[in-house]
Amino acid sequence: MSTADLPYVLAVVGAGPRGVGVLERLGANAAELLGERRLVVHLVDPFPAGAGRVWRYGQSPLLRMNSMPEDVTVFTDDTVKIDGPIRQGPSLIEWARQVRAGTLDAEIDDSLRAELEALQSDHFPTRRLQSAYLAWFHREVLAGLPAGIEVVEHRTRAVRLEDGEPQSLWLEDRAEPLKVDAVLFTVGHLDAEPDEREASLADFAARHDLAYYPAGYTADVDYSAIEPGETVLVRGFGLAFVDLMLLLTEGRGGRFEEQACGGLKYHPSGAEPVLHIGSRRGVPYHAKIGYRLRGKPLRLPRFFDAYAIEKLCAVPGRIDFRRDVWPLISKELAWAYYSELFTAHPERVRMDFAVFADAFADAAPGELGALVARAVPAPDDRLDLDRLDRPMAGAVFGTAEEYGKELREYVEADLGRRADAEYSADLGAFMALLSVMGQLPALVQTGRLDAASQLSDLDGWFLGFFSYFASGPPPRRLEELLALQEAGLVSFLGAEMRVSADEERRVFVASGASFPGETEARTLVEARLPEPSIARASDVLLRQLRDSGALGEEAVLDTVTGDRLLAGRIHTRVSDGRMLDGDGRPHPRRFALGPHTSARSAGAFTRPRTNAISFRQNDIVAREILRLTR
Repeated sequence: MSTADLPYVLAVVGAGPRGVGVLERLGANAAELLGERRLVVHLVDPFPAGAGRVWRYGQSPLLRMNSMPEDVTVFTDDTVKIDGPIRQGPSLIEWARQVRAGTLDAEIDDSLRAELEALQSDHFPTRRLQSAYLAWFHREVLAGLPAGIEVVEHRTRAVRLEDGEPQSLWLEDRAEPLKVDAVLFTVGHLDAEPDEREASLADFAARHDLAYYPAGYTADVDYSAIEPGETVLVRGFGLAFVDLMLLLTEGRGGRFEEQACGGLKYHPSGAEPVLHIGSRRGVPYHAKIGYRLRGKPLRLPRFFDAYAIEKLCAVPGRIDFRRDVWPLISKELAWAYYSELFTAHPERVRMDFAVFADAFADAAPGELGALVARAVPAPDDRLDLDRLDRPMAGAVFGTAEEYGKELREYVEADLGRRADAEYSADLGAFMALLSVMGQLPALVQTGRLDAASQLSDLDGWFLGFFSYFASGPPPRRLEELLALQEAGLVSFLGAEMRVSADEERRVFVASGASFPGETEARTLVEARLPEPSIARASDVLLRQLRDSGALGEEAVLDTVTGDRLLAGRIHTRVSDGRMLDGDGRPHPRRFALGPHTSARSAGAFTRPRTNAISFRQNDIVAREILRLTR
């Protein structure tokens, strides 16, 4: 029997929305690239295909998405620049409307029926409803595959992979390996063993009968040992904290009540602990924006595009992110912000937009401030990225109560601004940030970024700023935060939070830069996801590949010391998703996609009509795999 008569076998490790998204692209491109050969795809994941781990139905109904259903799609559209065919489909809100109308068949649990019937485009759905959408997407993809593609699903973990012709992939529940020609890893965020600092805190906790919870996915952590009324230190003020806050309050029987005068009142159950929260910024992530753009369509990318990256790379020497890249990004954000301000709110500016746009394009970064000062009279209408990034920098208060009052006013102002379309320029900056995220993989791919700058400025500061400004919680979550503060169940530790393990007092001690004093506790929670780390990966398959040298960790060269600095991510060739081994060599039949790869891609689903990079990556990798079948 010739090779052409045998099926080509692909294993996809990770059957969440990214893995199923690539499966959809395999089907879409099959007519052009598969030919007469059969393709067998093994989907391997212990969690349900489509939803995967993060979006699985089996999690608390209190947990919600931080996106509105009109901003969520798993389907390509005519803005997506790919070689394969476009296959359009409904966004989450369109899907819900079609299910309600009876024009689309979907399996909806009775517990979701009321939410589905009431869902509007500007709501924030539960993760369970998103799970139903993704499960439907999975079924649609399977139903739409051509006859030459067969799918076999395995609700288990992959634990070992050995090279060969074919490769051997062992599953947790099978004695014999799957024989596969190619492997695609779509593993999402990487779980990691505690780092050195966390291990030290865990050891301190164990020696003194304390409780320490290292970084992890909140929905998977068991917090039941935290006692009612207990003082708990929480380090982190982002989305992981929001989940933690809900699980330890409303999740323990408390109740939020809408007040006639506005806002919420919290009625405790008595089972809640008291949370003391701090972080570097000392403030929660910004609430998600609740309005649409009102001005003329934005032209993005404008100042940070492929041409700008090519021009950067034409200059000899290493590229420093803060010095060379951030000025272009900040100009892109300002361009989108002021484009919306001038065209949607012309009564608040002193200059014709065409005149401003020409002057803006010609201005050097240091000249933009003077131009904006002439054109935009109200300081509140001017974009101040430094203040946005560190709103509490340099502010010192006499007591925790004074800081708490200031933070409350800050959150209330943020809620007002994110709900008022008079501030739609903020949405312009948000859209520019999404555009920037789509351009960054091309810059990383050049290999020209300075190593230390890439790790500290791009992977550290900038991606953190993106999440803080553009990927915050639904507004109601911040209203709930204020209600919990009013109920005495939440207090704030300020900016530049510091935690020490006090051997003499045998407790964790927290302090910050915003006010004097310390807070003691016997429990400390790291409210964040683990940083990407191949070295500390807890997944048994990734550990096996790492230890054998078959899986490389992305590294960048420090031009000062000559050292290789490790970025923690799965090393892939950004252009085609191929995995690189420990020596930097691409494997011809192994691929990886996801946020913790060299490509640094965003989520597996995205806003419609944004030429999403995740769709582009899915199409590239699917076409590469289909070419291998020939």
